[in-house]
Amino acid sequence: MSLTKRDSPDNYYQTVNFHFRVEFSSNGNEFDIRFQSVTGLDSTLETESIKEGGENRFEHVVPIRRKYGPLVLKRGILASSESDITKWLKEVFDDENVEPIGTVHIKLLNEEHLPLMQWTANNVWPRSWKIGELNAERGEVLIETLELNYNYLILSE
Repeated sequence: MSLTKRDSPDNYYQTVNFHFRVEFSSNGNEFDIRFQSVTGLDSTLETESIKEGGENRFEHVVPIRRKYGPLVLKRGILASSESDITKWLKEVFDDENVEPIGTVHIKLLNEEHLPLMQWTANNVWPRSWKIGELNAERGEVLIETLELNYNYLILSE
């Protein structure tokens, strides 16, 4: 078996984890938000064990549904006048008006700023909104952490 030029290991882009973009999409409007980190791009298959009558050496384990962890996004805090996401979070947590925002697209980018992979989380709503520590002894950026729930996650390449 011979390698074609395309299959040569020298032609693969080594994927880095720091070059990404997060886009929120709601009611036909898309806006790009700068985040310093994204976690929670995971899915798990829940399983169910089935015992077979007369067979005592093992159980059959079958998949039943997918389960997704929360999407956790971190960024420097922005005032509601500067960010539609902050306005949305204030409506949810101050007014208890929980409405899903639509979709969130997390795009992993290559060296030319083009998407290598994209994860799309659908029917997104916030579970928690945390503000980092206020500390007069440190000169750090104040970080807010958004924990978002979603129905399902789709990977596209």
